[in-house]
Amino acid sequence: MQLDGVKMRYLRCGSGPNLLLLHGLLGYSFSWRFTLPALGLTRTVYAPDMPGFGFSEFSNRLDCCFSASAGRLLRFMDVAGIDSCDLLGTSFGGAVAMIAAATQSFRIRRLILVDPVNPWSAHGRTLAAILGLAPVRPVMRTLGPQMRFLRPWVLQRLYGDVARISPGTLEGYSRPFELPGAFRATTSILSSWGRDVEAMRSIFPRIANLPTLLIWGDLDRAVDPNSAPFLQRQFNNSKLVMLKGVGHLPYEEVPDDFNRVVMEFLANQR
Repeated sequence: MQLDGVKMRYLRCGSGPNLLLLHGLLGYSFSWRFTLPALGLTRTVYAPDMPGFGFSEFSNRLDCCFSASAGRLLRFMDVAGIDSCDLLGTSFGGAVAMIAAATQSFRIRRLILVDPVNPWSAHGRTLAAILGLAPVRPVMRTLGPQMRFLRPWVLQRLYGDVARISPGTLEGYSRPFELPGAFRATTSILSSWGRDVEAMRSIFPRIANLPTLLIWGDLDRAVDPNSAPFLQRQFNNSKLVMLKGVGHLPYEEVPDDFNRVVMEFLANQR
């Protein structure tokens, strides 16, 4: 589809009530390769590549702060004809999902948040602040796609057990980095990361009554698992599932367990 002046790619499968899956920073719809077939049995599942990620285009004119990204997600729903949906977001996508729900809560039936970025996690704050500095951003945009030797290390840190990394995972995530302009959206997001995370504190009264499922890996190095109870307290009707021995990508590391937890939540919450 065309959205905000750029071509945006998305995947859709299945039939039934709408479920929207939102990837994290440096991810794209590839993240959901084990999720789409399972959840598509009972849901119409949408998995967009947000602008600047995966195989969607990017423009330097796009505002990439958290709130602008949430507004773009809602406009994606408009163009795709999604009046309402269950919304699942992971990591950075989890933060965007919460902000989108706070903006138009009448369109979101339930939230599923997977290791979501939140104000109570200090993990990555310093690194994000450094990479978001104006002098650093052009360097990262130039060197980021060329630093192929770092990709296996980054991927391994996102898993609790590196033996669970399935064949083709590194190649799949690396493919978009070879495209012109890779990392432009990432550096734009990082430029306001600290302010945006702190600003999230104000949104929780508007989404407190949404039925919410929190899924976390207890070995997550990207978003602190100890922040999960603090985030859960912001919701009046929530469930927290902590997956033992699992890292930041539970939908890839233990997909059967992940899909079961999500399907049970969707089946039991009417």
